[in-house]
Amino acid sequence: MLGRTLILRILSVRDRHIHRLLKLRNWRLCPRCPTVVFKDGNGTVNRVIRMGTRKSQLARIQTDYVAEKLKTLYPDVHLEIVAMSTIGDKILDTALSKIGEKSLFTKELENALERNEVDLVVHSLKDLPTTLPNGFTIGAVLQRESPHDAVVLHPKNSGLTLDTLPDGSVIGTSSLRRAAQLKKRFPHLEFKDIRGNLNTRLKKLDEKEDYAAIILAAAGLKRMGWEARVSQVLGPEDCMYAVGQGALAVEVRARDCDILEMVSTLHHSETVLRCIAERAFLRRLEGGCSVPVAVNTEVKDSVLSLTGAVYSLDGADSLKEAMETSVDPGNKLESAADIQHVGVTAHNVPQCAQVAAEKLGVDLANLLLSKGAMEILTTARKLNDAR
Repeated sequence: MLGRTLILRILSVRDRHIHRLLKLRNWRLCPRCPTVVFKDGNGTVNRVIRMGTRKSQLARIQTDYVAEKLKTLYPDVHLEIVAMSTIGDKILDTALSKIGEKSLFTKELENALERNEVDLVVHSLKDLPTTLPNGFTIGAVLQRESPHDAVVLHPKNSGLTLDTLPDGSVIGTSSLRRAAQLKKRFPHLEFKDIRGNLNTRLKKLDEKEDYAAIILAAAGLKRMGWEARVSQVLGPEDCMYAVGQGALAVEVRARDCDILEMVSTLHHSETVLRCIAERAFLRRLEGGCSVPVAVNTEVKDSVLSLTGAVYSLDGADSLKEAMETSVDPGNKLESAADIQHVGVTAHNVPQCAQVAAEKLGVDLANLLLSKGAMEILTTARKLNDAR
């Protein structure tokens, strides 16, 4: 009908009536990919893609960023954002490492993806476990912002650094990884848990006298437009970062070949390889937010380097090693394959490079395990559970 929009929700690709309707209108549908399509008043066939996200301001900013990228590449696609709260958003009086749930910020989003209520989900990659639920994959890893941590000082401490803060100053962080490294590096400081989204944590810092400073991800502060609050960026010599920190990921149903193909254009090859190595390292160590594990990666002249470390809760006991590998595909010709590497499907990144990156992470983890890493992590996990 002219001037009207016809919307079809494809609930089952086996429905012969739907297939007949598609055929009459000369529409095409991937047989493995149920989705939503519509035809506008000008006869143009468009699609509605539902994007799942958390409700926090930062999550919405990140999702809007991904949406803008997709809209630029696919102007005929109509995007709808579906926001929801996760376990990690609801439990605000307990340290993340104490909650005991691996999918603190992803479970509800993945449930919606499984129920076909959304077509893709935008995550901070560091929130995604290294083993995804069956049927899901990371279809895009976007170019990484700075993965480093940043110091945000209480206004009264303006101009100081972690080195120059008075003895006994309290630093807020909910991360065991950050606390373990910084306790060792800055023994004159004390560390205390702080929970909440970025807005909440900054409000707690500014309006109370409980903290001299807090430690936050530099990428989140930049995306929120709060770079002016950054007093100090912590390099790897002070604090190595979390696996996947600073990168955005788009999770999809692995069977949805058209959605997977669409979002794959957002992949950033260097970030993909760095994060595959980091995730493989963490998965081999069986780590998570309940143990202090840190990494640092770099790609230079087609060589991927990975530094990884494990720490006791107080930072007194640690193991740290580094390895590197070539990720130069050379002249190899490869066909696209639905092969996941620690949950990532990246058709447009050479498979040989992805294999090398994953092997690098596993090999480095094995080296640390051979030197006693599991004992350090097991003790850290037990002590954290007993706190």
